Amino acid sequence: MLCFAPTAQRFIETQPWFPSVPPALQSRLRDEVFAEQGDKGSVMMPAGSAVRGWHAVLSGLVMLQSPASQGRSSAFIGVPDGEWFGEGSAMKPEPRRYNVVALRPTTLLCLPLPLFSTLRETSLAFNQFLVQHLNMRLGQAMTIIEAGRTQSPEHRVALYLSRLFWRSTRRLNLTQEELGQLVGLSRQTVNKVLRGLEGLGIVSLDFGRVAIVDDAALDAYLIATAAR
Repeated sequence: MLCFAPTAQRFIETQPWFPSVPPALQSRLRDEVFAEQGDKGSVMMPAGSAVRGWHAVLSGLVMLQSPASQGRSSAFIGVPDGEWFGEGSAMKPEPRRYNVVALRPTTLLCLPLPLFSTLRETSLAFNQFLVQHLNMRLGQAMTIIEAGRTQSPEHRVALYLSRLFWRSTRRLNLTQEELGQLVGLSRQTVNKVLRGLEGLGIVSLDFGRVAIVDDAALDAYLIATAAR
C-alpha cells in the first residue's frame, strides 16, 4: 500500500543535510519521496526483492531479519521511528539480502535510488551524514556478532537495550514480545531477565513495555555480564 504523505516531506526537510542541497534538488526531494504502510507482522520488503531506495521509519518499528535457513531465522536489528536503514542495499546493484518486518503498524519513507545516487554524487553534507550512519551500523554489526556468541541471556538482552541500538531515544517503549523477537529468545526468558533488570533499577516495565531508566547502570551491567 503506497501513499504520498506530507509526513514524508516534513521528515526530509528536517534532515541535517537538507538545507545545503540546491533548491531544485530540494524540490525534487519533496516531490519524489513517498511513504509505505505495513501492518504488524507484515514483511514490508522481502529478501531477494529489488531495492527501490533508502528508507527511514516515519512511525512504528521494523526488524531487519535474515531469511530463514534450515527452519530458523535471525534478527539483525530493530529500527525505530526517525532512523534510516538499508544504505548498504541502496549502494549495491543487487537484490535485498534481508526481510524488513513490521513489529507494529509502521509507515516507511522511501528516498528513491536516483535521488539517493544524486545526493551521494553532489552533496558533501549528505555524504558526511551517510558516513556517520554507516559507522553506527558497523558498531551495531560488531555488537550483534558478540551477542550471537555469548551464552548469557542477560548479556544479550542488555546489549539489545543499549545505546548501540537505540541512539536516538531512551524512551524505547518496546514490548517484551518485540524485544524477544529482536534478541532471538523466548518471551519467558526475556521476561525473567527484564524482571532482574527491573529489580536493579535499570529498566521499568510499566504496562508491559520496556523503558530504560538508568543508562550508567545498564553499561555497568553489560560489563559484569560480559565477564561471565
